[in-house]
Amino acid sequence: MDTHQLQLQIAISFLQGIGSIRARLLLSKIPDLPSLFNLSLRELEQLTGLSKKIIRQMDRANALKQAEKYMRLVENKNVKSFFIQDSDYPRRLKQCEDAPTLLFGQGNLDLNPLRSVAIVGTRNATEYGREMCEKLIHSLIDKNIVVVSGMAYGIDICVHQLCVKYNVPTIGVLGHGLDRLYPSVHKTTATRMMENGGLLTEFLPGTLPDRENFPRRNRIVAGMCDATIVVESKGRGGSLITAELANDYSRDVFAVPGNLGQIYSEGCNKLISDSKAHLYLGPEQFLKWMDWGIAKEKVSVQHKLFNSLSNDEKVMLELLQTEGAQHMDALAHRSQMPISKTSVILFQLEMSGMIKALPGKKYILVA
Repeated sequence: MDTHQLQLQIAISFLQGIGSIRARLLLSKIPDLPSLFNLSLRELEQLTGLSKKIIRQMDRANALKQAEKYMRLVENKNVKSFFIQDSDYPRRLKQCEDAPTLLFGQGNLDLNPLRSVAIVGTRNATEYGREMCEKLIHSLIDKNIVVVSGMAYGIDICVHQLCVKYNVPTIGVLGHGLDRLYPSVHKTTATRMMENGGLLTEFLPGTLPDRENFPRRNRIVAGMCDATIVVESKGRGGSLITAELANDYSRDVFAVPGNLGQIYSEGCNKLISDSKAHLYLGPEQFLKWMDWGIAKEKVSVQHKLFNSLSNDEKVMLELLQTEGAQHMDALAHRSQMPISKTSVILFQLEMSGMIKALPGKKYILVA
């Protein structure tokens, strides 16, 4: 890659007062990346709508100097970079408003697979949790599904190790730079993952595995996948954050149920009881729900069904097609139908297999 272009991409993360969301807004308003650093205060103000005070505070010159130092570290570590405007950036993650502008990776990475699932859970995995992971990962053999997790103790590393065992592609998302691995005892597994997957992070080399980095890591795990499965979790923890983020991104969320009173199933049971996750009943049910690995003629069937729908049902489908996943209340408002009528129509469309209900009374068109 062009080293100057990489320097500019890295420099974005050093712009003062500019986070992921504002960075994407800036990029959408300028003709190219060099303009962000080369235009005058007045020109940038006119293009972006930001005040001169904010633009000065960005300190673009210092950001470029900082980026130059880190650029050498990235190159020396043989790290791959994925910029948000590039075609190889994870397309699912790009749909998320708070997606990082730049990612760094190592290994044989496919960030835009046909199917992807995040599998996460407690750092204190029980035998039950490990058994659930074993059955699930074994079911994914030769399904062309990439498995994503966080390289942590417990369920995460169990998932990665099983993927290596069964040759299922897997990506570990880190809460630190690629110049280290935390926990270090997982280094052997990480090395084996490079052949059929690898490691990914938004953090530059030198970044330590500080506590505040892991919620940021979790948004990448949730955002780059079609679905998230929580295997085991306490009443509070990082896995529940990942599930919440996946719900916010309108992705499918599943939780493995456990015995009442079992501390490491409290979080999963609560997700299910709060309608924030589907009840996970095993690999077959999960694959059927996601419609993965099952021969189908859905598209032609749906075309036939569409012609027999009422006008109100067609309106609802068109809203889901143009707007994406929507809450029932939003659909009622946009269609100008009573909520009671909207509920009936959505139920009929769900029974016909044309739409799918998501946790939190959201609905999405079945592809």
